[in-house]
Amino acid sequence: MLGLMQSQPLLISSLLEFAERHHGDGEIVSRRVEGDIHRYTYRDLAARSRQVARAIEGMGLQFSDRVATLAWNGYRHLEMYFGVSGSGRVLHTVNPRLHPDQIAWIVNHAEDQVLCFDLTFLPLVQAVHARCPTVRQWVALCDTDRLPADSGVPGLISYEQWIGAQPSDYAWPSFDENSASSMCYTSGTTGNPKAALYSHRSSVLHAYAAALPDVMGLSAKDSVLPVVPMFHVNAWGIPYSAPLTGCKLVFPGPALDGRSVYELIEAEGVTFAAGVPTVWQMLLGHMKPGGLRFSHLNRTVIGGSACPPAMINAFQDDYGVEVLHAWGMTEMSPLGTLCTLKNKHLALPPEERMKIRLKQGRAIFGVDMKIVDGNGDELPWDGKAYGDLLVKGPWVVADYFRNEGASPLYADKQGRGWFPTGDVATIDADGYMQITDRSKDVIKSGGEWISSIDIENIAMGHPGVAMAACIGMPHPKWDERPVVAVVKKPGAEFSREDLLAYFEGKTAKWQIPDDVIFVEAIPLGATGKMLKTRLREQLKGYRLPGL
Repeated sequence: MLGLMQSQPLLISSLLEFAERHHGDGEIVSRRVEGDIHRYTYRDLAARSRQVARAIEGMGLQFSDRVATLAWNGYRHLEMYFGVSGSGRVLHTVNPRLHPDQIAWIVNHAEDQVLCFDLTFLPLVQAVHARCPTVRQWVALCDTDRLPADSGVPGLISYEQWIGAQPSDYAWPSFDENSASSMCYTSGTTGNPKAALYSHRSSVLHAYAAALPDVMGLSAKDSVLPVVPMFHVNAWGIPYSAPLTGCKLVFPGPALDGRSVYELIEAEGVTFAAGVPTVWQMLLGHMKPGGLRFSHLNRTVIGGSACPPAMINAFQDDYGVEVLHAWGMTEMSPLGTLCTLKNKHLALPPEERMKIRLKQGRAIFGVDMKIVDGNGDELPWDGKAYGDLLVKGPWVVADYFRNEGASPLYADKQGRGWFPTGDVATIDADGYMQITDRSKDVIKSGGEWISSIDIENIAMGHPGVAMAACIGMPHPKWDERPVVAVVKKPGAEFSREDLLAYFEGKTAKWQIPDDVIFVEAIPLGATGKMLKTRLREQLKGYRLPGL
């Protein structure tokens, strides 16, 4: 027997329709690339998103065709979120921090038909457009009078020109909720990047979960500042959870320095903010010397990399802001756990509560997780046993776009599919998970991944390098920074500065190692693999330059 309930697909357009109908005058504030502040409402967002859909229809794009963005957090980017996905096409948010070669590869692999970009990234577009034959239209996210006279990009038009003449009476189509809605590429340790392809169903369910009280706890009373970028994993789902709840949205645009973020928080009465530790470190660094305070901010979600205890203490003790530690992955849409206390923890001494807050947190409803040993046997939740962390749920990937490589799912002994996160973790009796190590050899710097193998491959291209191993070293601001240990070829003569200069132009500047360490040999295992754990032991006590 089936239930006698109405059947309505979970579509991203339904979030916008709800916001327009029930929170139409809710405010959306954006600091634009031009530097000024733009204000409008959910009602305006809905109308202009329909114009985006009309513009796409007018180009003759087919269902599930990809439309890409290279953009900061702002109202035009938000319109793309709904106009593209709502019309049945797939929004492809491209990370502008990647090297131009990687961006060109990603755009071609996705077969993007349209690419919309903020003018900040015009030099990047100029570097890649000739290598992106699938892109039929390049669109600058600006007013027509801001369009460069000689951009060097054939057929470039302004966003306002692209959608301005379109009517706003578009009717959102209804289709299978499992249809693809958006995609985000994640860099692995080997090979080319892989794309997580999200569905309408997974995105709406994730938006529901993110808004829960034990997660972000969003409501129509909140003014929300997502500093976490919309160009990577959908800004942790906030662009979808916001219209679901009707909260005020505040976008920082490209101004992510401490002073700009603080001024926006105060001017717009921000109560909740989300971002990586690097941004909050700059914010606190701006506030402390001037004795500044928050007027309304009461909580922040910090993820992307581990939050230092000193930062949690500063927010809570000095400014009265609750810090919510979060963990997730691109393959998880991205939220997996969030660290909020249970009722029984409230009476604990402050130092005991802090031990809990430093963990990555409890699983959100919709996500299940477990840790297993090398034989695949589940390990106890005692906070001591550590093993490979596996997850599953309705917003966790089952495969990568175009089936790149082997299926990522791991079948347990009961035949159920789990996604192997590549992390090593413990889980305590209350379900709080803590990452203890990473089985992947990637480095996390300022919330962004750096592939150690990519760094090694570049180093090995130098004529004087016999062997190279890249590892991450602790950094007080960036969490980790890469250093490369190098064995010189016999008779080779080159300096640290020579090798660092060799990296320029071959990878993004922020991915270039901070140091080169010359060694006699790099430890190898029985199969010839580099033993980076042993290398780290050899370099124990090493400090990055300038620290």
